[in-house]
Amino acid sequence: MDRRDFLKASTLSTAAGVLAMHGLKPAHAQAGETYYMVSFLSGIDYWKDCYRGMQDAAAFLGVEAIYTGTPDYDITSEVRVLEETIAQQPAGIALTVINPEALVAPINSAIEGGIPLVAFDADSPLSKRYSFLGTGNYAAGVMAARYLGPLIGSGKAAVLTVPSQGNLLERTNGFINTLKAEFPDVEVGDDLIIDNENNTTVSATKLSALLQAEPDIKGVFSTNAPAAVGAAQAIREAGMLSDIQHIGFDYDEGTLDLIDRGELGATLAQGTWQMGFWGMMFLYMVKHGNIKSVSDWQAAGISPLPPNVDTGVVVINQSNSQYWRAS
Repeated sequence: MDRRDFLKASTLSTAAGVLAMHGLKPAHAQAGETYYMVSFLSGIDYWKDCYRGMQDAAAFLGVEAIYTGTPDYDITSEVRVLEETIAQQPAGIALTVINPEALVAPINSAIEGGIPLVAFDADSPLSKRYSFLGTGNYAAGVMAARYLGPLIGSGKAAVLTVPSQGNLLERTNGFINTLKAEFPDVEVGDDLIIDNENNTTVSATKLSALLQAEPDIKGVFSTNAPAAVGAAQAIREAGMLSDIQHIGFDYDEGTLDLIDRGELGATLAQGTWQMGFWGMMFLYMVKHGNIKSVSDWQAAGISPLPPNVDTGVVVINQSNSQYWRAS
C-alpha cells in the first residue's frame, strides 16, 4: 500500500467513525444531492488532488461532486462562476478564494440563502464561510526559510509570489520574517520580490531579468507551482543550477520531474486531498443537520464548524518524490 492509499484508507476509517457517532451510515444520502467545488485557474494540476479528495468523500457518502471554475486568474470571472453555482441551489459549495475581499458578497449570499459553504486552500476570513481548510501559510513560509536559510548561509534570496493573493502573501511574510530573525546574513529586499502572476512564463521571464541584474543571488523561494517551474527554467538557462538553492511550493508532474533531475532542491506539498475530503464531509454534516455543538448554532449566530483547519505541509525531495506521482 503506497502513501496515498494508506492516507485514504485511514481517513475513510476516521470518517466512518465520525458518521457512526452521529447514527449515520455512508452511501445512503438523498438521490440527486449535488455538491460543487469552485476554483480559479481551473485547468492546473493542483486542484485535481483537491477534487479527488472531494470525490472520494462524495462516493463514501453516496452524493455527487461536481468541479467547476474559471480557467483564468481573474477575480471577476470567479465571482461570476460562484454566483452561477449559487443560482443552481446546490447542497453545498467548497470554494477556493482568488481574492478575500472580492468574494465576501457572494459567499455571504450563499450562506444567507441556506447553502453551506467552506473555503479551502485560499480563504476569505471576513466572509460568513463556515470553515477554512488549508495550509497554515505563514508557518509554511517559516518552514521554507528554515530549509533554505542554512543552505544559503549568506547572500541574497529572491521570492516569486503574488502579493494580492492572501495565502501567498502569508507564505512570503513567514519566509521573510524568519530569515530576518534567524538568518540575518540572508538578504531579501523589496527589489528581490517578484510578482509572478501565477504564471510559469512570467516567472521565467522576470527571474531571468533579475538574475542578470543581481547575479549574486544565492537562493529562490517559489511560493506556487507555476513559479517553481518557471524559476527552474530561468536558473537552468542562466547556467546557475549549482549556484542557487531553490525551494518550491505545491507540486505537479512537472515539479516532480525537476526534483528528480536535480533542478529543484525541494518543494513543500500541501494536504490537498485532505482539503477536498474533509471539506466535503463538513458540507454534508451541515447540510444534514448533524452539527450539535450547541442546541441551535444558527440561532446562536455561530459557525457550526471549526473556523480553521490546518491540513499541513510536507517536504518533497529526491528521497520521497515517487510517492506523489499520479497512480
